[in-house]
Amino acid sequence: MKRDVVVKGVLGARPGGHGARPGGHDARPGGHRGRPRARAARPGWLRAAVVPLVLVPMLALAACGGTNGTDEPADGVSGTGDTSEATATPAEDAPSGELTVFAAASLNKVFEELGTVVEQAHPEVSVTFSFAGSSDLVSQILAGAPADVLATANESTMTQAVEGGAVAGEPTVFAENVLTLVVPAGNPARVTGLDASLDGAALVVCAPQVPCGAATVALAELMGVTLNPVSEESAVTDVLGKVTSGQADAGLVYSTDAAGAGDAIEVIEVPEADQVVNRYPVAVLEGSQVPELAQLWVDTLTGEAGREILAGAGFRLP
Repeated sequence: MKRDVVVKGVLGARPGGHGARPGGHDARPGGHRGRPRARAARPGWLRAAVVPLVLVPMLALAACGGTNGTDEPADGVSGTGDTSEATATPAEDAPSGELTVFAAASLNKVFEELGTVVEQAHPEVSVTFSFAGSSDLVSQILAGAPADVLATANESTMTQAVEGGAVAGEPTVFAENVLTLVVPAGNPARVTGLDASLDGAALVVCAPQVPCGAATVALAELMGVTLNPVSEESAVTDVLGKVTSGQADAGLVYSTDAAGAGDAIEVIEVPEADQVVNRYPVAVLEGSQVPELAQLWVDTLTGEAGREILAGAGFRLP
C-alpha cells in the first residue's frame, strides 16, 4: 500500500476503515412429504394384519432420513448435513483506518521501515508521516494540526506538548542518540575535530531550539569550546544535506544520520559526545481520531519489531 511522506508538512488524519463482512450459507432444509393414495376398504382382520407391515418401512425411513414429517429437518439438522449457519461466527474486526505520525527528522528512515511492518501486518491500516524538527512539530500540534502520534528527539520538547495539553497519557522513551562530527567524503578542509581545525571552515549545526541544536550547545559547553557555525538549521537532516552536497566543510549530526549517509561522508569522532545523550519519547496525542491505531503504533515501536529496526539503524535502546 502506498504511503505519503511529507517532510516538515502537516497532513490531516483521514480516519476510515472497512468493517468485517460476515458471510455464511443459508440452510437448505430437506425432507419427505407423505403422498396419501385412496385405498379400497379392507376387512377389519386384514387391516389389523397390515399395520405392523406398514410400520416397518416407515420406521426405517425415519431412522435414515431423520425428518419429522415436515419440510423441516428433525432437531434442526438438514438432510445434507450442512450446519454452517448454526456454527458460523463473525470474525473479529481487524484494525483499520489512517494513522498520522509526527516524528523528528532523525527518525525518518526507521519510521518508514516500521510503517511498512505495520501496514503489512494490518492491511487495512495506512500510515502517513510528517517529519521535521521536533520543536516545529510541537508548535504545529499546539496550533491545532491533526495528528495521532508524536515522537520527538528529546524529552524537553515532548514536555512542551504535555504542558500544552496535547498528549494523552504518559510518553514512553524508546531510543537514545548522540552527536558526531561529519565531513564530506575526502575531508577537503582537513577537519580533525571540534578544535582549531575548524578555523576558516564552514561549520553547520542545528539551531539551539531544536533537540540536535540543544545537544550541540551542551557539547560545546562540556568541551569548553566556542563554535562559529555559518548556518543553523531547523532539522538535523538539513545539516547532513549541506555536508553531503559540499555546501559545508563539517557538520554536527546524530550518529544515526551519519551511519545512514554511507560513503557520502566521513565521521570525525568526538569522544565527549557520549556524555550528551538525547532520549527519544513517543506519545499518543489527545486529539487523535484513531487512538487504538495510535496505541498500536506505540506498542509496535516499543516492541520487538521496533527495537530491532532502531538497533539496526544505530540507535541506543533504553
